[in-house]
Amino acid sequence: MLFQTPALTDDDERVLAEIAVLREELRHFLRPTVRWTKQLRRNLTARNIAGSNTIEGYAASVDDVEALMSGEEPLEASDETRREVEGYQRAMTYIQGLSDAGEEFRYDLGLLDGLHFMIQEHHPNKRPGRLRKGPVYITSPDDPLVMDYTGPDHETVPGLMAELVAWLNEGDTDSPVHVRASMAHLNLVKIHPWADGNGRTSRALSTLVFSREALMPPEFSSIEEWLGRGQNTYRYYDILKDVGGEVWSPQRDAGPWIRFCLGAHHMQAQTAMRRIVFFRDAWLLLTERMVASGLDERMAFALMPALSGGKVRRTLYQRDADLSSDTAMRDMKAMVRTGWLLSHGQARGRFYTAGPAMDPVKEKIKTNTKPLRNPYGTR
Repeated sequence: MLFQTPALTDDDERVLAEIAVLREELRHFLRPTVRWTKQLRRNLTARNIAGSNTIEGYAASVDDVEALMSGEEPLEASDETRREVEGYQRAMTYIQGLSDAGEEFRYDLGLLDGLHFMIQEHHPNKRPGRLRKGPVYITSPDDPLVMDYTGPDHETVPGLMAELVAWLNEGDTDSPVHVRASMAHLNLVKIHPWADGNGRTSRALSTLVFSREALMPPEFSSIEEWLGRGQNTYRYYDILKDVGGEVWSPQRDAGPWIRFCLGAHHMQAQTAMRRIVFFRDAWLLLTERMVASGLDERMAFALMPALSGGKVRRTLYQRDADLSSDTAMRDMKAMVRTGWLLSHGQARGRFYTAGPAMDPVKEKIKTNTKPLRNPYGTR
């Protein structure tokens, strides 16, 4: 028996309707002709990867994750964190690719084990990609000596995974995708089928459910960034404990978990909309300023991340603007010379940040700092 999909309340239905409106607004901005879409999608994917790994204690900056996604060396991340991020990034790249796998796509244990292997390959002693052969425990995030949860007996895991795979293929197919993704997440993380890496693989599975929906890129639906942010991580652990119990208890009500996840999806959609508006307005203003300054508007590709406080790498700019190495180097020198960027470091460690010429743009492009609205709060 698995945790069962609960009946939705009127509030749940209202929140789902609001999420649908937000997603439709997001899709409106994601036309292929929008030049900054590639940067936005990479940034959102990096934020999700960083968020999911932060939950597990591996903190990497969004800049470093974007660099690793592009095959570049990180500027700050440790070797340990780099391996964790690279593993998760491989899994996420595969998940994004499965969005157009066709109607013949089927979930199976091999797929789930494969995702787990990508995420945990660098931990061979933990049997990546193979079901556990013994007990597994989840310790409290506040005290590693306190056990919050004990997974089901390892001898029952193959049967539970077979049941989960069957449900992924045929179960509750009429349920909204946000509900199915949340239930997939809950059941896999509570089965805890592997020795380690269960949390990240469960969150990856949730994103895969969205990817298969194929209505919009999965990085716009994942809540991993939101879950990895500050107190949200503690709320995530608390709701999993409250709903799941201290041992495998699939008879418990999953309703509170669904409400937690729907609220997170709603607030993450609000966040994505703010980022889209920021990217749109920043691109228009920067391209105008480049032309007015006698520079090429393509340089906005380098200035966009700098405007939001990021560290710009010449190689990423070269890819984003589709330039030769020599042209990209000349552009970076021109932006430094005219005060749009400041140069830091040497050779492969060189990066760029916003220069004084960017100050008027920062003043004009104001980010939205209002608190996100909890859809389950006061109406």
